[in-house]
Amino acid sequence: MAELSVIESIRTTLWEEMKRDPSVIVLGEDIGQRGGVFLATQGFLEEFGATRVIDTPLAEASIMGVALGASFNGLRPIPEVQFSDFIWPGLNQIIGEASKTSYGSNGQLNAPMVIRIPYGGGIRGGLYHSQNVESYFFHTPGLKICAPSTPYDAKGLLKSAIRDNNPVIFLEHKKTYRLVRGEVPDQDYSIPIGKADIKRSGQDITVISYGLMLHYCLEAAKLLEDKKVDSEIIDLMSLRPLDIPTIVESVKKTGKLIIVHEDNITGGVGAEIAAMVSDLAFDYLDGPIKRICGPDIPTMPFAKSLEDAYLPNTQSIYDGILELSQY
Repeated sequence: MAELSVIESIRTTLWEEMKRDPSVIVLGEDIGQRGGVFLATQGFLEEFGATRVIDTPLAEASIMGVALGASFNGLRPIPEVQFSDFIWPGLNQIIGEASKTSYGSNGQLNAPMVIRIPYGGGIRGGLYHSQNVESYFFHTPGLKICAPSTPYDAKGLLKSAIRDNNPVIFLEHKKTYRLVRGEVPDQDYSIPIGKADIKRSGQDITVISYGLMLHYCLEAAKLLEDKKVDSEIIDLMSLRPLDIPTIVESVKKTGKLIIVHEDNITGGVGAEIAAMVSDLAFDYLDGPIKRICGPDIPTMPFAKSLEDAYLPNTQSIYDGILELSQY
């Protein structure tokens, strides 16, 4: 076991997979000599060379197009989007092409690519370095989506994503990169995509989250022990496919559900979970399904006071759980 931060776990995993499989390549802006803005590929150029560690122009449409073409020709590319906010020029290649490759070719052609996307607020990145983009991909059949919250989960899910024959969106919350640390086994292991993890068992209320918000949910649950509220905290880990059986079984046990994410509330992951639980476990609910999410404003504000007001936090989650527990 080694104690690693989230970004250290990701760097180690990328290194291990490139050592294991010569078809794995990485590409993106500043990932070569600089090692990426978050240093996820630090030292990779010297170890693997410029044919496998490709510094690209500032052209996301080209980055995704090159990665997609490489995936058609026997490689397993891992394009890095420097910040989630820069993904938009590449959407046609991801949503319009990669997601449809297997279906459109009747399974004769695959697109095994992992698109690494640092996302989220809490670091005062302002309007163009803080966006949550998951709902755009969540709506798209043909894509898988991972959103780990811990170093252990980051390694296990990234291993699975790289070895998967489908395009995978791999969301990495920037604030967890160095804030969250944990033990990571040295040996090879993987976590199946599409399986949630119950991070804390409880009897009174189900709380579902992912990424940075998962840690705030755990903090709130700990504080609520003094109020005799026993919360079950589910880390989705994968947004697509969702682990519906784990969610439904938890709601059947607790009778109450809160979904927490920092993405805008309208049309987000939480809305779909609420709809599915209403359909599959309505008779078990003892109160309304509650969502604690980012507000419907165009993007994350820069001012610290406004960013703090935008983001769910331990206190707002605590208040929401306590309110729902009264039903």
